[in-house]
Amino acid sequence: MTDPRYEKLAKVLVDYSVEVEKGDLVGIQTRTVAEPLTREIYRECIRAGAHPFVRCGIPGLTEIFFKEARKHQLEFVNPISREELERLDKVISLWADENTKELANVDPDRQRIRAGATAPLMKRWNEREAAGELKWVGTQFPTNASAQDAEMSLSEYEDFVLKACLVHRKDPIAAWKSVHRKQAKICRRLDKAKKIRVVTKGTDLSMVVEGRKWVNCDGKANMPDGEIFTGPVENSVEGKISFSFPAFYYGREAEGVQLTFKKGEVAKAKASKNQDFLEAMLNTDEGARRVGEFAIGTNYSVQQFTRNTLFDEKIGGTVHMAVGSSIPESRGVNESGIHWDMVTDMRDGGKIYADGKIVYKDGKFVID
Repeated sequence: MTDPRYEKLAKVLVDYSVEVEKGDLVGIQTRTVAEPLTREIYRECIRAGAHPFVRCGIPGLTEIFFKEARKHQLEFVNPISREELERLDKVISLWADENTKELANVDPDRQRIRAGATAPLMKRWNEREAAGELKWVGTQFPTNASAQDAEMSLSEYEDFVLKACLVHRKDPIAAWKSVHRKQAKICRRLDKAKKIRVVTKGTDLSMVVEGRKWVNCDGKANMPDGEIFTGPVENSVEGKISFSFPAFYYGREAEGVQLTFKKGEVAKAKASKNQDFLEAMLNTDEGARRVGEFAIGTNYSVQQFTRNTLFDEKIGGTVHMAVGSSIPESRGVNESGIHWDMVTDMRDGGKIYADGKIVYKDGKFVID
């Protein structure tokens, strides 16, 4: 018997997040272990009159590719993937890794080559999203591997995931609409700002945001959601930021990351673990050393670190920054083959200033 919470989550994803309509071509990207939620999403798409199709990943294939592919294979981009990207109307992605450390020992240079090769797909994906031609949402299906990373039992992690998605509410869609309204007020205030300064332990960073847009993340692209973000002016970021939590990308983990910026570029990068991987990713291409996104986490249903960026970047009381590609919706223009989010805690003395005035303190907004 299907957990009724997955039935509710499927309705949120299909009816609210990507708003599936009759005739839509809907790609469902999933893994074998996520069958219960995949089935309910497929059911909801059929009920909506759409044309869903499922791409189901098999554990181990990505590891084989990165460890055994030759250079021409790492650089190859499947034309079917290009065609699919142009034709899809909606995409629902389920992340359900059974081994989150599958790529931990892959040569980072091979990952850099792959990221560079797929950069045009990332750019085109962002363009279609920004134009409203493609709607996408990604969510986490609870697995033992992710539960272990979060230091929880599977049942505890399942409860954590579904609560973060507001599925415990009587009407989850109404709850996400309420999130939208609250965050819209904050975005309107920050849209007036010219300069942002972030100060906390090990961090004093400033950036120009004049002419850029603050985006309200309310469950339409990530589930769970709960953040607002913008794309800083590319050459304006100055100062230092220390990230409180390990940063994960391509199945690798970099700990103790500190970045120092001059004229918008990473001038110095340090990590207490996986320094070589950090440097390799920052050398992916010219845009990898610039900031594509600055964001503030607002989901106070998420309070603990889980080693999963989907949740960790949403922790109410944190900020995160992505080096690499901008998200066009924010009016950022940086281009790169990577978009790597890193998170820092603001709940103990952190402050954010907008044009010299405090708008955020100790993990919460203080905007009137």
